[in-house]
Amino acid sequence: MDLRMTGKKAIVTGASEGIGKAITLAFAKEGVDVAICARRPGPLEQTAAEIAKETGRKIIAIPADLTKPADAENFVKKAHAALGRVDILVNNAGSAPGGVIEHLTEEDWASALQLKFMGYVRCTKHVLPIMQQQKKGRVVNLIGNDGVKVSYWEIAPGAANAAGQNLTLSLAGQYGKHNISFVAVNPGPVRTERWTGLVKAMARDMNISFEQADKLAPSSIPLGRIAECDEVANLVTYLASDLAFFVNGTMIEIDGGQDKVLMDRIRDR
Repeated sequence: MDLRMTGKKAIVTGASEGIGKAITLAFAKEGVDVAICARRPGPLEQTAAEIAKETGRKIIAIPADLTKPADAENFVKKAHAALGRVDILVNNAGSAPGGVIEHLTEEDWASALQLKFMGYVRCTKHVLPIMQQQKKGRVVNLIGNDGVKVSYWEIAPGAANAAGQNLTLSLAGQYGKHNISFVAVNPGPVRTERWTGLVKAMARDMNISFEQADKLAPSSIPLGRIAECDEVANLVTYLASDLAFFVNGTMIEIDGGQDKVLMDRIRDR
């Protein structure tokens, strides 16, 4: 299928590794020029050079810490100046600490909301005037199924994700008249560089072995495994294209049909 994306200009946050890197590569393969950000300049620049070399597209690395309002504004302004326009915004940067309420600190809760939610708010706020002036734009928010499939071990991510999902649906209602559409993508567990650390934290908080914890998520998914980054990227790329522009004000789970209740049942055996 020809997604008709050649010549489009996109912004992808949190793109030095994992899902964001996979999305940037998928976009570039479709002919899109992309501005990317992350907090660590080294890995970010390495990713940009690698994808540019492989695809021949313009990949612009702009270091930014999206917990800082000035960084978010600077990233969007520099990206717009370098690209000339912004057809697509993919909010992807950020993670939130997992854990049960007994182990979550005030700092954990603040961290979850600052990056996973407020980072999305900040970038979207600065992109929307650009898209309004262009008279068109597409926003894809990578959020997470924790906001709709609850788990007591993921209450901080769940709170941040639920806020992001509400934001996505609300802005879809407000900005549709400006020909700007919004969609949320809610991945379940994905095999990123962070996966081992998440399993270790789960084992600690649930008082089980690493081996047991590593089996929990796959055992809660009918397909018997967690997702790969490129599977999420393929969905996002289609949704970011004009072919899916009318998919507005909704959410799509990509989690293999995960049932998180099964994680509790398996753990308690």
